[in-house]
Amino acid sequence: MPVKIIVHAQNPEALIEQLSKAHPDIDVTACSTYTDLPALLEVAQPDAVYSIRFDGTATFPAKALLGPHGPAWIAVGGSGVDHLGKWDTAQTTVTNAAGVAAEMMAEYVFGSFLHFSLGIPGLQEDKMRRVWSARRMTPLFGKTVLIAGLGHTGRAVAKRAKAFGMTVIGTRARPAPMTDVDAVHGAGDLVALCGQADFIVVSAPLLDSTRNLFGRAVFDAIKPGAVLVDVSRGGVVNAAAICAAMNDGILKGAALDVFETEPLPADSPYWDLPNTLVSPHCSSVFDAWDAASMALFCENVTRWKMGEDLRNVVDPERGY
Repeated sequence: MPVKIIVHAQNPEALIEQLSKAHPDIDVTACSTYTDLPALLEVAQPDAVYSIRFDGTATFPAKALLGPHGPAWIAVGGSGVDHLGKWDTAQTTVTNAAGVAAEMMAEYVFGSFLHFSLGIPGLQEDKMRRVWSARRMTPLFGKTVLIAGLGHTGRAVAKRAKAFGMTVIGTRARPAPMTDVDAVHGAGDLVALCGQADFIVVSAPLLDSTRNLFGRAVFDAIKPGAVLVDVSRGGVVNAAAICAAMNDGILKGAALDVFETEPLPADSPYWDLPNTLVSPHCSSVFDAWDAASMALFCENVTRWKMGEDLRNVVDPERGY
């Protein structure tokens, strides 16, 4: 019997072509909507589903994927798995594509840093007004960056930060010395560390323990004039707290790529925040992202066929 796989993505055609070239012996079915997946699972009875969260979390068919007709293996095309909720590891194996977009996300982070440190908005404003006005810029060299979450993305940010001559401090659930990080602390030290940081990167997964991690207590402790970049998941940074911090001028700037409700509603207060970059959850999206994610899945399909351990198996309790 051939391995049966459903590719669940908004535009699955190119992904299926790539998968079929790598594994011409498998049985592949496409699904391009959330609503069609439950019925297709019952009919196709796949061994595995490669799934990309492409239309938000609220209506994502997690119950169907984890239900009686769900596959033994769910391969999440991105890195976050919070949209699945909890699962029984005795019944379902979940893998993700963590690390595939880490380098791109780190570039997004530093693009955001430089946007504010070089005063790009002011330069653009002067250009529009045809004003020749000398401006002072803020070097990244010698500044301190705090990385909340030292996974693939956090480590990629740390590597670039050292190249810029920055001091790097970070937090993780299980602190241990790490390359390119000057000091690794436990997650419980976040508030105490915020006062040291000129730049803050949020790259932690969304778990029960990290929901609203960046709340009022953290923003009260942040060094005035710091810049915050959020590339985690919507819900790690508390919406009311970040909006208050920006409106009160606590932060020099913020770049926000993730939100609890996506797409961001037209009446969201985020649109009106001063000194804030708002992007549509695209820090991990680049020209070859989908191909790189599928390549990792293809490698894991080989492992699945051979009965070998899969790469990037996710622990539902840890969320990664």
